[in-house]
Amino acid sequence: MATVNVHEAKTHLSRLLAQVETGEEVTIARNGKPVARLIPARESRRPQPDVFKGEFTVPDSFFDPLPEEELKAWEGG
Repeated sequence: MATVNVHEAKTHLSRLLAQVETGEEVTIARNGKPVARLIPARESRRPQPDVFKGEFTVPDSFFDPLPEEELKAWEGG
């Protein structure tokens, strides 16, 4: 992990971002004390509600009431 001071970070931001894109982490320091880290951003993924469509089925019995013993177990009894 590289450490750079604020002035160097401002001067060479593009180079530092290129390093981060390869997976390296960069620490930015002020007066020798770390204050921030540049790390690779995670790609945001939008939820895809139909991604598992057709992959499985839920049986009708899924909606049946639970047996009394199991219901008690879920309720801590």
